[in-house]
Amino acid sequence: MLKKNIAIDLGTANTLVWVAGVGLVANEPTVVAISADDSKVVAVGEEAKHMLGRTPEALIASRPMREGVIADYQVTEAMLRYFINKVLGRFSFIKPDVMVCVPAGCTQVERRAALDATLQAGASHAYLIDGPLAAAIGAGIPVSAPSGHMIVDIGGGAAEAAVISLGGVVVHKSVRIAGNKIDEALQNYLKKKFNLVVGDQTAEDIKIKIGSATKLAKTEKLEISGRDLVFGLPRSVIVTSDDVTEAIRPVLLQIIGAVKAVLEDTPPELAADIIDKGIVMSGGSSLLRNFDKLMTEETGVPSHVAEDAMLCVVRGTGLVLENIELWKRSVTTKR
Repeated sequence: MLKKNIAIDLGTANTLVWVAGVGLVANEPTVVAISADDSKVVAVGEEAKHMLGRTPEALIASRPMREGVIADYQVTEAMLRYFINKVLGRFSFIKPDVMVCVPAGCTQVERRAALDATLQAGASHAYLIDGPLAAAIGAGIPVSAPSGHMIVDIGGGAAEAAVISLGGVVVHKSVRIAGNKIDEALQNYLKKKFNLVVGDQTAEDIKIKIGSATKLAKTEKLEISGRDLVFGLPRSVIVTSDDVTEAIRPVLLQIIGAVKAVLEDTPPELAADIIDKGIVMSGGSSLLRNFDKLMTEETGVPSHVAEDAMLCVVRGTGLVLENIELWKRSVTTKR
């Protein structure tokens, strides 16, 4: 087995790389730092993430993916090349087959951009698979069965709800609202309530440490620092978990709105299956505390978070790549 086949979950917040027969080999932030003069890649992943919001003029640290799709083609290609080379090593002459996961709601142009970037980065054969289908396969849902299963994949840039039956997506809805918008809502709330400006990293830390989709029985507190909006000087404030719940609730309800829209369009036979089996939640943002509780309250359908929610999509993409003959109908390909 000289040829290595690679599955990539190209997310807005994190990129995960899976090698067929090996498993997960990389899980790094989707951030690239390039030098402003010659556009050379200086750092990728974790190293580049530490540079966000801290770079001098000569360096640009950016996220090449926005809302689940490619926003900066050249930088995405460079990042894909970095990950492919990391897996193959410098001196590999056999090009791998690479499968990339894309949102089900992305356009033909966005799909073509993903295929072209993958081929340019060094793949011999590029495949695309829809995110919700990959997430369902990775979550261990028997997607080939003639019964309905609902998956809600909530990542960094997009949230996708889909009903899957007989190995394909029956109904889906994608909203470009997810983890990043939750952080943004938090930043706006802190601006309004405390006159405090905080960066993306700080907002994410608050969400992870004391964030909850519903009010907690015991309020938690966290001291954070930022820049005072009035005086422009550094300042610290205490934020409570109730503040966070209040700030992010409108965004969470928008995501749940997409889930409701899918449930409304679901054929009655499949809707009956979903009531029995419940909604499966995957993706990094589904790990927000009590999000499954809020989902159950709002939709009336039992919801639970999949095991290893972060890895569902990449694991599913890897499994499809390993059994490509079985899944030919469900993937787009280019060589």
